[in-house]
Amino acid sequence: MTSPKGALPIASNRLVLASESPRRLALLAQAGIVPDAVVPAAIDETPLKAEQPRLHALRLAREKALAVARVEPGVVLAADTVVGLGRRILPKAGSDQEVRACLSMLSGRRHQVWTAVAVAKGDGTIRQRAVLTRVAFARLTEAQVAAYLACREGIGKAGGYAIQGRAETFVRFLGGSYSNVVGLPLLETTALLKACGYTIP
Repeated sequence: MTSPKGALPIASNRLVLASESPRRLALLAQAGIVPDAVVPAAIDETPLKAEQPRLHALRLAREKALAVARVEPGVVLAADTVVGLGRRILPKAGSDQEVRACLSMLSGRRHQVWTAVAVAKGDGTIRQRAVLTRVAFARLTEAQVAAYLACREGIGKAGGYAIQGRAETFVRFLGGSYSNVVGLPLLETTALLKACGYTIP
């Protein structure tokens, strides 16, 4: 296959992960996949006005994949995880105050975790999928919140928590893909990669 003028050559079995997330690397390793390169995409992740969680995740995953595919040959995998309460997008907590605020909103309630996965090539081909997992937290005590703040696991995480750590003890219900909440739904990700011509070892 030849690439359009100005496009990068397509190396169908060179995989580039457009994320610096160690969680996504670990999840790919679970599926026997080791990216050939890790090239984080630097994009503005600010939600658009009235943007809903699913559409926000899809837009960011797409922008990340296309940004890296313009400069890296091969198959580019990008993802974005968003925690939503109804139409509201919870932040990626950058401070103890934001972690506390997120946990306060999630305490005793159900919420949605959307991870959008996008797979792109240098010729502009892109496939993507958004996966939903529903999660319910037990009502959290002040002692639980304080202990979670002290362990620092919620900093930098969508919704202020990482389910693969201590926050798993908060979960009273989970409907859907667990790996989706961690940051990469493995069933859908491997299907997208195969659809784009990537051979999984």
